Amino acid sequence: MKTATLTGAALSALVLISQPGTASAQHADHNQHADHSRLLQEVQDRTQIEKLMWDYVRAADSLNADAYAAQFTPDGAFNDVKGSEALRKMITDMKASQDARRAKGEHIGAMHHMMSNQTITFIDRDHAQVNYYWQTIFADRTLNPPPRLAAAGRGRDDVVRVNGKWLIQLRNVAVKD
Repeated sequence: MKTATLTGAALSALVLISQPGTASAQHADHNQHADHSRLLQEVQDRTQIEKLMWDYVRAADSLNADAYAAQFTPDGAFNDVKGSEALRKMITDMKASQDARRAKGEHIGAMHHMMSNQTITFIDRDHAQVNYYWQTIFADRTLNPPPRLAAAGRGRDDVVRVNGKWLIQLRNVAVKD
């Protein structure tokens, strides 16, 4: 929905600046049109990368191994876990561990990954870096037991455009600097 709104507004602006005029005005309009096209592409890319990050956390929180692996390039990595099959296994192992603990009577709240202070820096047309702070919290809607902070830190992800779609190439949640 946001993409359509932004695209519509950007297209309206492009129509306004593309009205015929003198030769020098037309040259300026052409440069302005190119600037607006680049800006529109960046807005669309940022929107797609933000959605990628949302889809990533939802797949992780729901322990959906296939959806989780689909957010990465085929050779993508989460820290040292590399490749689609290894990423799927990481999530299925996490689900199996939680199921086993629940079977023994342990209460495990729903998992919530939170990313904040996110910035997106474009390296080139098809590569970007996403920096953020993150938290993993286990909580239920009843807040009984109270929410539990499981982990927190700072991350830096390398994302790439593959066949027109942004994907995670490397998710580094243990940034050293």
